[in-house]
Amino acid sequence: MKIALVHELLTMRGGAERMLRIFAEMFPDAPIYTLLYDEEKLGNWFPKNRIRTASFSPPYSLLPTPYRFNHHLYLRQFPRAVEAWDFSDFDLVLSSSSALVHGIITNGKPRHICYVHSPARYLWDRTHDVLEQASTGIFGPFKRWYLEHLFHKLRIWDSEAADRPDSLLAPSKEVQRRIELYWRRESEIIHPPIDDVWIRDTGHPLRNGTKDYFFIASTLAPYKRIDIAIEACNRLKLPLKIAGEGSDRKRLERLAGSTIAFLGHKNDNELKELYRNAKATIFPGHEDFGLVPLESMACGTPVIAYARGGALETILENKTGLFFDEPIVESLTETLYGFEKTRFDPALCQEQAKKFSREKFEKRIKEIIQTSSSAHLRGVPA
Repeated sequence: MKIALVHELLTMRGGAERMLRIFAEMFPDAPIYTLLYDEEKLGNWFPKNRIRTASFSPPYSLLPTPYRFNHHLYLRQFPRAVEAWDFSDFDLVLSSSSALVHGIITNGKPRHICYVHSPARYLWDRTHDVLEQASTGIFGPFKRWYLEHLFHKLRIWDSEAADRPDSLLAPSKEVQRRIELYWRRESEIIHPPIDDVWIRDTGHPLRNGTKDYFFIASTLAPYKRIDIAIEACNRLKLPLKIAGEGSDRKRLERLAGSTIAFLGHKNDNELKELYRNAKATIFPGHEDFGLVPLESMACGTPVIAYARGGALETILENKTGLFFDEPIVESLTETLYGFEKTRFDPALCQEQAKKFSREKFEKRIKEIIQTSSSAHLRGVPA
């Protein structure tokens, strides 16, 4: 079976790119089609000889600086670019879509299975946030006017193109709900897997654990709501260690009291020790899925999470973690205050994390591909 992989942008490392990396390792002979490719950042994950970029784009390193850091400048060209790819030589296309590549054209051959990380957030549920941010500065009114018109056209294209894939996969109930709401299509949930490095050699994680601090592992961005955790720990004088970098770091440091420590970037081995030695990992944002709770539980450490999004599908309340109900400091403070009254079994945390293994994920993906291919040969819907 000749398989092609498709992904919007290979310009940074994130959850969607980690998912594509799994697909690329599952199907090592499959070429990877993408709109933009930054070899410097992702060449060791996706070697250049496998990449097929859009025809409109020069090499990423030759792009003017504004185009490398603001992909909205290309948005008007993206739909035409993804429609221009020819997949007629392939038996199956497996796309990884966070915005527009669900709209590739296959004309019924090959089959198209699309893993939807989410319908484009800036076109649907975060449109007003994006427009508000664009409104600032001397050119703000013009930028807002331009994006309002562009987003309107793209929403029409996006909803029509959503009918093109033969089947849709979603990482969580949260995303499945959006697919149904915006595209009026059904999808099957296949949770993203946790990397094997977290599940391997996880026996007795508490043997040398100090368990004297709370922990956060996250990109430091406003929507992650780390400020809630900082304010709550400030009020209760609780020690909190924060691993990660991001644009919001300076603001968060200004909020932090004497019990808060910023650790910067940490590799997987360093993160393992930080997870293992923590009382609990705090996960304060509203995420579509979120791998941090699984990483924490794989190390035997419970999670305190905001009761929305993917966390509800991975954490067992009062068994592998606790939830706070509102995205405000008072709600998290109340949960932290009661944390010491609850006992958690590290072994149960680990067992919960193992349910999201890569082995199980790959097995299900291959089953779906086999079912889809068999149905196609028989000439019936998959």
